[in-house]
Amino acid sequence: MKALSQRMLEDMRIRNLSTTTQKRYLDRVTVFANYFNKSPSLLGAEDIRIFLLYLAQEKELASSSINVTASALRFFYKVTLGRPWDIEKMQFARREKKLPVVLSQDEVAKFFKAIKNKKHKAILMTTYAAGLRISETTRLILSDIDSSRMTIRIQQGKGKKDRYVMLSEKLLIILRDYWKEYQPTYWLFYGKTKNEPLTTGSARQVCRLASFESGLKKRVTPHILRHSFATHLLEGGTDLRTIQILLGHKSPSSTAVYTHIAIQNLKATTSPLDSLPDM
Repeated sequence: MKALSQRMLEDMRIRNLSTTTQKRYLDRVTVFANYFNKSPSLLGAEDIRIFLLYLAQEKELASSSINVTASALRFFYKVTLGRPWDIEKMQFARREKKLPVVLSQDEVAKFFKAIKNKKHKAILMTTYAAGLRISETTRLILSDIDSSRMTIRIQQGKGKKDRYVMLSEKLLIILRDYWKEYQPTYWLFYGKTKNEPLTTGSARQVCRLASFESGLKKRVTPHILRHSFATHLLEGGTDLRTIQILLGHKSPSSTAVYTHIAIQNLKATTSPLDSLPDM
């Protein structure tokens, strides 16, 4: 299994999959092999079906988790083992259609007001103000902040693509205040030393602490800040295509979900109950 894992890792690197995807795929294939206590090279389509059924019925995993496992096994068998066979017939779980939780603008303001640490506020405010994934926030370097053009450069975001997002004037003030106190030299938000970036785990922990201290009933995560950014833009009149570009979405359908969250159309729509004669 060790040799196969190394080969799979090399195959994923050749295809430029993200390090997060590489780890997830290797983990899922390892769990699959351990379930049968056999090398996955000795297993086949029926074994995969049995395993996915086990994840769905006994482990009761979410469809998204099952689909990651299915994708990992498909990559392993098609690419690493080169088996163009019944794996194509493998069923993927139907994903639940859940709308993301978002904060109101008042809730966002209350959340930031509760953060006293300048570095913590700068990290989370950058995430919201530019609609970034937390992995993108933690990988920012000083030269990515362009105050002359009022832009932030996102290097090699999801899908290995660069993009630019707006630099908020309020955020620039926060970042300058943060820089004066912490003096970053390369990474905008450094970790244990100035020579390494802050980890995403540390950034999420910062957000959990801020969420608790804010007293909000909604749980705040970095991704909820990103969802809130997109929703607030849409409610403010920004078109979906622009939001798609800012978020770095490959497909317009990924951005379209925010049309189901934005409430400006709901407020403008009268319930038929209000049109009934007096009762």
